[in-house]
Amino acid sequence: MNDRDDGPDRDHTRPPGVSDTTVEALGALSKALETTERARGHLYSFHQLTGSADLELDRAVDLLRRAGHEQWAAEVLREILGRNVIPGHWTYQIVEAYDRSYYEPFRDLERRVRGELAEGRDHLYEAELKEARRTSGHPDHTALPDSGPPAAG
Repeated sequence: MNDRDDGPDRDHTRPPGVSDTTVEALGALSKALETTERARGHLYSFHQLTGSADLELDRAVDLLRRAGHEQWAAEVLREILGRNVIPGHWTYQIVEAYDRSYYEPFRDLERRVRGELAEGRDHLYEAELKEARRTSGHPDHTALPDSGPPAAG
């Protein structure tokens, strides 16, 4: 392989006429979306943890009853088990509302911006950062992933 072949693929190469500032802006937009992806993951963690806690209440109610504390078991059932986490909402409804009103519009807008300004190419900022930081020709600094082990002959 010569140095000319040791560079990013077309999908990670800046299209002609795209400025440094545009690449930087697309990188910032991408980073903001990635942060939103992480926030969405935490929202799903909140959803699953709250659901697990609600299911564990079944065990708590049963144990309170077996220990002779029927009044406390009844209060847990009445006051907490199945309760809305915010008025009118269980956690799945919060996740759905977040997806509809924030996550999906953000994701769609980021795609449209990339489509218009960079021919839909993703991670241009990161690809250029990689090129600036790697040692060309070094086996552990290759521009592209290996295509896999050689085929048996």
